[in-house]
Amino acid sequence: MRGIHVIIGAALLASCSSAPREEAPRAEVDADWPSIPADAVFGQPSAIDIDSHGHVFVLHRAGREWEEPFTTEPIAEDTVFMFSQDGQLLARWGAGQFIMPHGLSVDAEDDIWITDVAREQVLRFSHDGEEELVMGVRGESGEDGNHFGRPADVAFLGDRVLVADGYVNTRVALFDREGKYLGEWGGPGEDAGELDVPHAVSTDGERVYVADRENARISVFSTEGEPLGQWRGLERGHTYSVKPLGGGWVLAVEGRDMLDRTGAMVRVYRPDGTVERSFDLALEGEGASLGHDLALDSAGRAYMIDVYGNRVIRFGIDRAQE
Repeated sequence: MRGIHVIIGAALLASCSSAPREEAPRAEVDADWPSIPADAVFGQPSAIDIDSHGHVFVLHRAGREWEEPFTTEPIAEDTVFMFSQDGQLLARWGAGQFIMPHGLSVDAEDDIWITDVAREQVLRFSHDGEEELVMGVRGESGEDGNHFGRPADVAFLGDRVLVADGYVNTRVALFDREGKYLGEWGGPGEDAGELDVPHAVSTDGERVYVADRENARISVFSTEGEPLGQWRGLERGHTYSVKPLGGGWVLAVEGRDMLDRTGAMVRVYRPDGTVERSFDLALEGEGASLGHDLALDSAGRAYMIDVYGNRVIRFGIDRAQE
């Protein structure tokens, strides 16, 4: 009987592995954005956000790849690039600061918040890169008001800071702007309100959206942490980032499909959690792309981070539905 089970299991696996990839229209990409100077060390981009002046901040690892166990050596080169709207590099900073930087978010005061999964910390910087606040104990994992478990992303809800925490922990942790712990939502599992690798978090002021990556969904909460929904889209992939478009509409990117094949499938969600449309931004070939983060500017353009493709992509999105 055991041999029969092995044969059946192998046949099922072969059947699943031969399933075709999802086909979706290609988005039109601005091929000239951004312009990276020849002397700039750039690679393994991880996160992106935009300040109130339209400056585009990109977090990258200067070519360092995710390898475990993590090194303890900081990246020697600048890891934060600030671009103008026309794609010119205006500033760069972060040299010697980060080990495995992951998330970058800009708050209403144009301060820059960065998560580092190897440092186990969330850091706040001024607009020009001066360190202002460090949350968590460097190199020490935990799950309380003073520790993180590979924190992934940050969002802002009034005077509260929401931390998607993260690769080890399964919560959204809440703090004030000075790092005082206020509580948390989530916990491990698949039920409503439970999370499995909360990879990104965002809010439109009325609802909080969590890219609940390993549960292959967007988990939706009220601003007080009450579960409101589980958006599984077309049940085709794992959500890596989610951003509100306005009016309850949401943009999300899936970095892997349900067979763990990497890619970059972007979806527009209606306010009821159903998918209005999808489009593909991946390069050709397995392992060529990994859609990781999203941002939106005031002109209605979207930006996507492609970790494996070493790309920052700007593309147009129709917002007429708002």
